[in-house]
Amino acid sequence: MAATTHTVTNQVPPLVGYDVFAADRALSEAVERHIEPGVLPAAREELSTLGQSAGSAQAQEWGAQANEHPPVLRTHDRYGHRIDEVEFHPSWHRLLGHAVAAGLTDAWGRPAGHVRRAAGFLVWTQAEAGHGCPLSMTHAAVPALRTDPVLAAEWEPRLTSYVYEEGLRPAQEKAGVLFGMGMTEKQGGTDVRSNTTRAEPLSGEGEYLLTGHKWFCSAPMSDGFLVLAQAPGGLTCFLVPRVLPDGTRNVFAIQRLKDKLGNRSNASSEVEFDGTWARRVGEEGRGVRTIIEMVAATRLDCVVGSAALMRQAVAQAVHHATYRSAFGGLLIDKPLMRNVLADLALESEAATVLAMRLASAYDTDTEEERAFLRIAVPAAKYWVTKRCTPVVGEALECLGGNGYVEESGMPRLLREAPLNSIWEGSGNVQALDVLRALQREPQALDAFLREVGKARGADHRLDAAIKDLLTELADLEGIEARARRLVERMALVLQGSLLVRWAPPEVSDAFCASRLGGDWGTAFGTLPHSLDLASVVNRARPVAE
Repeated sequence: MAATTHTVTNQVPPLVGYDVFAADRALSEAVERHIEPGVLPAAREELSTLGQSAGSAQAQEWGAQANEHPPVLRTHDRYGHRIDEVEFHPSWHRLLGHAVAAGLTDAWGRPAGHVRRAAGFLVWTQAEAGHGCPLSMTHAAVPALRTDPVLAAEWEPRLTSYVYEEGLRPAQEKAGVLFGMGMTEKQGGTDVRSNTTRAEPLSGEGEYLLTGHKWFCSAPMSDGFLVLAQAPGGLTCFLVPRVLPDGTRNVFAIQRLKDKLGNRSNASSEVEFDGTWARRVGEEGRGVRTIIEMVAATRLDCVVGSAALMRQAVAQAVHHATYRSAFGGLLIDKPLMRNVLADLALESEAATVLAMRLASAYDTDTEEERAFLRIAVPAAKYWVTKRCTPVVGEALECLGGNGYVEESGMPRLLREAPLNSIWEGSGNVQALDVLRALQREPQALDAFLREVGKARGADHRLDAAIKDLLTELADLEGIEARARRLVERMALVLQGSLLVRWAPPEVSDAFCASRLGGDWGTAFGTLPHSLDLASVVNRARPVAE
């Protein structure tokens, strides 16, 4: 082919070589807001260092390789011995190692730990989302283990370590470990109380043998797992180590890896227990209560993870429009494209601000904040994770055909987008969880209303939305059938309140006009034309170095 017919023009340079944290104004402002001055300089430095790594060509290559070479299950060695190991591409291990070294499994024991970790998780997930699963499970296992001080003393230092060591060995021989979780079974799914896995007590204190099947077991290459099983006293939480202290492999038969829509770099599995040694965590019959704090922490990570996917999708869309010319000018200067980008940016910023507010509540850890989290976490999990897929899909469309090609990275984001809405309880589960809190824990609703009420009087559309929400909350007729509608409104009012208090006026004005005031269509790009959309888009622009 003649060189003159293959001249490449009007193509957008890759979004690479930039600080993912510093370029995200909504996130960096949230960190400034929620971290006390004495800790803030160190937090900013560590997050900027992580942000530069996340925006590097190297991290982007690691992410691509980890997804192009998904994990492979090796059930037996060459001699027929059962080994049940999962092999990952080296890039997977590099991603995990970098994340652990950045403190993404350490939130519970350092100042402003949850805000620092959530911000880091949001930044690093933009490099590759799949390996976030073991990071999340490892982080979230800590509060469950703390129900048993002996177990916590043994395992927590390894879970919160900054050292990643791959491979299966006794935990006491490793400087750092990862945890997974096994709750769901074939016959019950989310209804974990219908689990049939049996736990038979041994003579040793707190020791049991498990027999059963887990339909979904996350991160099967991990060093330990929290699982639910039926003990003589009822459904109970157990710790299952992959390798026993004497170096022998525990019975942990991986039947297959799931062939998933997205999240392909991460291994999700089915496992069989057949005389599998386990240690009880908490009391018999209180398994759900024991593991519920782990579930709540992973639900927050679903919110943070979705905010990360949205942010990366919007950054790519704004970056593309900044450099791509069409119809006589840059796309970003076209009024209709600007409307679309501003609409997407609003959704992204609202998700980020809400996620970081929840993380700050974990750090504050007062009775008031715990009550607030009881409603705010499932409401945010419901709404933010559901908004992720349409946001990523619309952002992909901003790149046109280029966005539909794997090399752009957008298809991987789109495949990943539905995951967080399903993991750790799908939409109906979250909505019903909010209803339970409303009906059983009046202090949770009081805390929620006090939070949204902090912005009362600042925007008439928010005030009207709060009034309408109170009317809905007062009407309990048909409440279950209305649960999704109610929880959506709660999440939007909470986001509106946070933005009115903390975001620039052009952002809060556009959010309240569209999401709360009803001046909005049913697709992105339908914001009122009179708003300051250029400022909204400019705020979302990633600044490449």
